[in-house]
Amino acid sequence: MKNLKLLSILALLVVILAACGSKNDESTNNAANSGGGEDAKTYVIASDASYAPMEYMDKEDLVGFDIDFLKAVMEEAGLKYEVKNVAWETMLGSVQQGKDYDGAISAVTITDKRQETYDFTLPYFESTNMILVKEGSGITSAQDLKDKTVAVQISTTADEIMTGIMGNGNTKLKRFESNTLAFMDMDQGGADAVVADIAIVQEYLKNNPDKKYESVTDSSFASEYYGILLPKGSELKAKLDPAVKAVIENGKYAEVYKTWFGEEPDTTNLLAELKKHEEAK
Repeated sequence: MKNLKLLSILALLVVILAACGSKNDESTNNAANSGGGEDAKTYVIASDASYAPMEYMDKEDLVGFDIDFLKAVMEEAGLKYEVKNVAWETMLGSVQQGKDYDGAISAVTITDKRQETYDFTLPYFESTNMILVKEGSGITSAQDLKDKTVAVQISTTADEIMTGIMGNGNTKLKRFESNTLAFMDMDQGGADAVVADIAIVQEYLKNNPDKKYESVTDSSFASEYYGILLPKGSELKAKLDPAVKAVIENGKYAEVYKTWFGEEPDTTNLLAELKKHEEAK
């Protein structure tokens, strides 16, 4: 009888422990898949890690403003995701096909031409292009680069702008796979200037104070706005747009911005651009 009672008690304990285990497992799964339903999918996002401080490799870790901003957006949207380092041209082609990657974040400017091929989320960052030259070069504007040797990253707005100024087929306009390679070419005397996004040029100057370089701002360079790049017709746009807006408005954006740029962001133009995109839907 004692053995029978002992077995009954042991059986009851097993049932109780099993029930506790089930609750713990469910809690873990809910935390991991906070989006629920189809949002349990893990979205794969590409990024070209050669755009410090926007995205770059810190040893084995992909870090930067875009990476932290994406984390905030995906948490707001309740979506699981992973980010993979992918070369710029490969990233653009792969996202267009919509097979290997569900989207990309890599300081990608929203342009009319790109919108023919891709979808974008609402804009999340205001930028412009900037010129990097040697000190005392005498270069004061983009027009001064017309007969110079200029390095840019291929398929960027800097490439587009300088093609317009220097002309199609101009061999003095050197296109590289990354801004890193463009900077290296200038370091080695292969270019008189590099044209790239302002944040990238400023970060390069900050990290290389010993190189006798300076930046040139050209008022003809218009403001540009980055968006998260998506395949045409992506279902992610409807999920990410509200999250992008919320992160910009709830203070998280300012927190991430201060981490990477050391100051509060002026989001006046960004919010106006965001509203314009919302109204254009």
